[in-house]
Amino acid sequence: MPRHERNKPKLTLEEYKVKTDAEDYGLADELWDFERFQQKLQMVRVHREDKKLEFDIIGIPVSVANAIRRIMLSEVPSMAIEKVYIYNNTTIIQDEVLAHRLGLIPLKADPRFFEYKSDPNEEGTENDTLEFELKFRCGKKDKDGPSYEKNYNCYSGQIKWLPKGRQGTLYKEKDIGPIEADILLAKMRPGHELDLKLLAVKGIGKDHAKFSPVATAWYRLLPEITLNREVVGQDAYLLQKCFSPGVIEVDKSGKAVVKEARNDSCSRNVYRYPQIADAVTLSRVRDHFIFTIESVGAMEPEDIFIEAVKVLKKKCLTILEEIK
Repeated sequence: MPRHERNKPKLTLEEYKVKTDAEDYGLADELWDFERFQQKLQMVRVHREDKKLEFDIIGIPVSVANAIRRIMLSEVPSMAIEKVYIYNNTTIIQDEVLAHRLGLIPLKADPRFFEYKSDPNEEGTENDTLEFELKFRCGKKDKDGPSYEKNYNCYSGQIKWLPKGRQGTLYKEKDIGPIEADILLAKMRPGHELDLKLLAVKGIGKDHAKFSPVATAWYRLLPEITLNREVVGQDAYLLQKCFSPGVIEVDKSGKAVVKEARNDSCSRNVYRYPQIADAVTLSRVRDHFIFTIESVGAMEPEDIFIEAVKVLKKKCLTILEEIK
């Protein structure tokens, strides 16, 4: 169903409140109608850049949109360093700080190829654990002169993968280790040394933020701006300044026109000026969600969204089974 043909439920932004025809302020869900849901549901991919994806979901309740967002943050799994065995650390960084820093390094390993570790106290297997080592030493002063080795900084690229079992034949090293090789782990001085063993396992963000596969995942409602009357001259330029760049444009005749309402931040600055406060109606489409997902790199944003929907589906099936 084309967007212009459907009846858009809206939230109107007045100066001090949000107004709707219903008494729920537009936040309560409607009665479920599967056929109507199928007709209204649309997904539109808007923008894709590196690890960032922007897309629209149209025709879903706000509870479903928020459930998907929360699941992406906290219940879609990823691989992260869980245990750090420190055999030698003569740097100025405390052991616990170094271990915490290592745990937050995003790994390329695809969590869908691994299992959850059943017992955290048992030794990991090739199916649930990745093993790494970090051996790095800053050179001492040469005996024959005053020169030093130039390896004062230890980066994530120094972490080396140690395949367990058949992992060496199943995966490539470039698909397992840290996503970025230039994450600074420690600044060192001549004689400082690190000798570590690292174990990475599969986990979810609600257990620890290091397991979250997204840097951020959020949504907003689609803004709509309607001009109630013609705005020209200095008032047109004043109106333009009340909105985010690119929302309002002043044409050659000096008249204000809505160029791209999607970019609006809904700041309601226009209500500060009585001469133009009545010139526009600000609203948001209640069931049109603009999603933005920024992946840390282990999974593509599209895959994170699909995995989140799978988790939500599994939750729904569990509830239906319990009801039966």
